[in-house]
Amino acid sequence: MGLFILRRVGVMILTALCLTFIVFFLTNLYPNLEKLAKTQGNFRMSDEQVETWLGNRGYLQPTVVKYGQWLGVVPGYVIEGKDGEVRGRCFRGTIELEDAPRFCGIIQGDWGQSTVFKVSASEVIGTRLSLTGQLMMWVLILMVPTALIVGIMAGMREGSWLDRSLSTFAITTTATPEYVSGVIFIAVFASSTVGLKWFKGSATSAMENANFENFFLPVLTIALYGMGYVARMTRASMAEVMTAQYIRTARLKGVSFKNIVLKHALRNALIAPFTVIMLQFPWLLNGVVIVESLFNYKGFGWVLVQAAGNNDIELLLGVSVVSVIVVLATQLISDIGYVYLNPRISVN
Repeated sequence: MGLFILRRVGVMILTALCLTFIVFFLTNLYPNLEKLAKTQGNFRMSDEQVETWLGNRGYLQPTVVKYGQWLGVVPGYVIEGKDGEVRGRCFRGTIELEDAPRFCGIIQGDWGQSTVFKVSASEVIGTRLSLTGQLMMWVLILMVPTALIVGIMAGMREGSWLDRSLSTFAITTTATPEYVSGVIFIAVFASSTVGLKWFKGSATSAMENANFENFFLPVLTIALYGMGYVARMTRASMAEVMTAQYIRTARLKGVSFKNIVLKHALRNALIAPFTVIMLQFPWLLNGVVIVESLFNYKGFGWVLVQAAGNNDIELLLGVSVVSVIVVLATQLISDIGYVYLNPRISVN
């Protein structure tokens, strides 16, 4: 198992480098850099002034060199201007060059400065990620048990009226986008027009003090969409297991239906849903953009929109790092859990 994990970690690191380099390359295309220069400087800057601005900040270096500096494996640039002013990636202001750090990148914990929020990109991401993490936690608490119960009940009695009813419910929730169900929930349960003002239509106050009134609607909106997919996978897996030979043998031996489900069928039926559940983490992290915008909840998805819309390169790169880490980490956990749930799988 140790060698299996090491191989997976090695593949993860290689994949992370490839994905982050692609994002770095796209965000550092010259049109984006030109837009950044004019945004931070002056929209009336000439082409020569743009070149000077970018050159003084190390943006005109080869992409591979800039990527290495961003990672922290290549020494940061040091540029001396005509007026004797010295600029460096790893220091700001007046500092003795011999005292200045040479490496400053993601590895050293320097995520750069956000041009929109005027603070460290890591500070912005950390704050907003914690808000989305709180939202994800409650979504999973509501979504996973409900989806498993619905899927198991439907799969236990394949073809029955209960199976058809629960399957219809699962398909309906999956086929309804979040922006549709969210708008419906706001109109029905939060609008004064209908009269059912049970919840608040905005989750802005939930960022400081989350409660049932201001947080339930966004949680329910996200949970319903993911719930149907997990329930359908669980139902298909349970229905397949219930027709297996060892289940038939257990029935012929007189084992009660309850014991067949709990002791024999359930563990094998949860193998496929486990993988699907783990895949919900990346989706929840980056796929809540619509819901966070709809309910004005300024989490990780909101930061992604702000970074992309305002050409905030450092913040956008930081968001991509977090997204890549979450995706690869959940894949690793999924692979390890899959092995434990199904001992027939060899990891040699």
